[in-house]
Amino acid sequence: MRQSKDQKGTTERVMHEYKKGELESGRSGQKVKSRKQAIAIALSESGSSNRNSPKKNRSNERRSRSKERSGRTAEAEKEGKSAQRRTLSKGRTGTSRRKTTGSSGRVTGPTKAELMERAKKRNITGRSRMSKGELQRALGGGGR
Repeated sequence: MRQSKDQKGTTERVMHEYKKGELESGRSGQKVKSRKQAIAIALSESGSSNRNSPKKNRSNERRSRSKERSGRTAEAEKEGKSAQRRTLSKGRTGTSRRKTTGSSGRVTGPTKAELMERAKKRNITGRSRMSKGELQRALGGGGR
């Protein structure tokens, strides 16, 4: 099963905790020493385990995201706010926080999907057949 960017970020955080010796087992609270157990915990927390139902996976993923946001992970507790920010930025894509293109360093602006969302909110007719440029013109001023 393919992981989303959010799930990859959670998996990376758990494996980082394991590597640093901070990962603890559920109820007993003992340090995890087995790599296989760490992988199982990572998949379970990220909601991409093939051992759980889709409903249970969604629940686990929601709980993990909440834990990461509030700084209740072992990584954030041991390494502080910078680790929490790093975890939240891994795989998380913000709205219109785009990478620069090439050596020119210019930002490409909002994606077509973001423009489509804005057009949907403003109820622009014919938006599904529009190109990115047409969406920008329909939204006026580049869709910003």
